[in-house]
Amino acid sequence: MKSLSERVERLAPSGIRRFFDLAGSMDDVISLGVGEPDFVTPWNVREASFAALEQGYTAYSANAGLVELRQEIRLYMQEKFSIDYEVADEIIVTTGASEGLDLAFRTLINPGDEVIVVEPAFVSYAPLIELAGGIPVAAACQAENGFTIQPDTIEAVVTNRTKAIIFCFPSNPTGSVMSRDQLADLALIAKKHDLYVISDEIYAELSYEDEPTCFATLPDMRDRTIVINGFSKAFAMTGWRLGFTCAPPAISQAMLKVHQYGMMCAPTLVQFAGIEALRSRHKTVPDMVRSYRQRRNYFVKALNDAGLPTHSPGGAFYAFPYIGGTGLTSEEFAEQLLLAERVAVVPGSVFGASGEGYVRASYASSIEQLQQAIHRINRFMQQLKHQPTELSNHSS
Repeated sequence: MKSLSERVERLAPSGIRRFFDLAGSMDDVISLGVGEPDFVTPWNVREASFAALEQGYTAYSANAGLVELRQEIRLYMQEKFSIDYEVADEIIVTTGASEGLDLAFRTLINPGDEVIVVEPAFVSYAPLIELAGGIPVAAACQAENGFTIQPDTIEAVVTNRTKAIIFCFPSNPTGSVMSRDQLADLALIAKKHDLYVISDEIYAELSYEDEPTCFATLPDMRDRTIVINGFSKAFAMTGWRLGFTCAPPAISQAMLKVHQYGMMCAPTLVQFAGIEALRSRHKTVPDMVRSYRQRRNYFVKALNDAGLPTHSPGGAFYAFPYIGGTGLTSEEFAEQLLLAERVAVVPGSVFGASGEGYVRASYASSIEQLQQAIHRINRFMQQLKHQPTELSNHSS
């Protein structure tokens, strides 16, 4: 038989999924690996979907999404970030933020174009760039800078083939946040080298200290920025698969062509749920954010006390502890912790080479579960201290 697509053949399976599958085959596992809220979608949001079903809203929506939902997205962007996008030609409702990423890459990239990926990064970025015919180029954040990206690191990897840069702040997997002034430095680089910017702002609502900055609000950035956002994280709607993009008309309408052929539209019933989620966000989101902040404070301190240096994340719901001092690679640490103590974390290496030496642990779990996980992690760390021979084999 003829061969399959070479691009697909070259893709490695998700490193996260391997650990999920392994954990799923075991009993009594505390999973800190899933990038998913532990809250159930608020009842009023679920009820809005039920009502739409009862009223027979089961047909296609417009390709770009229900006008009512796009109007709510416009109001949300105005209120949250003080930026205005036109309902008619600058907002697309997508099947999850992940589809928005795919649309952005396929719209921007020609074969051989380079896209700078700020790492550690969400595992989908590089594969989606490659599937679109582009070349991902890593720009690494460093722990000493709080996992924020430095301008000279970006400058060092820009070439005449660089087309765009993608980043996510608050970050998955580090939880780091970039200040407006720090993002402004990146904006100057984008303007200097005429780069598009894909700003993944899926965790914007989950910011614990300062209000997040929408990158498109920076001077001269609106016309070169694609904002990716969605409902999964802040509204506890991961399984609903609902997202949106905001971009200037020329880019947005080009993305819409890809969306029309590849997806047609996001599920109509889900869009009605999205309308209610945005309208009621002031009643639901703050309570979740307060809970995540409390868990972060407990979990980060407990990890540091366990001998795993961990910076305090300014957003999202991930801790990114340094495990290099154990002498194990991130994959070895994650696998041994799972097998020995039934605690599932994600190796930092799956988020790019700069993630090696760390693991991602989600604190989107109850305090009771986090306390039990810390108890097991402490026990695991004590076990490692009594295995000097094995550890020396991994030390450099």
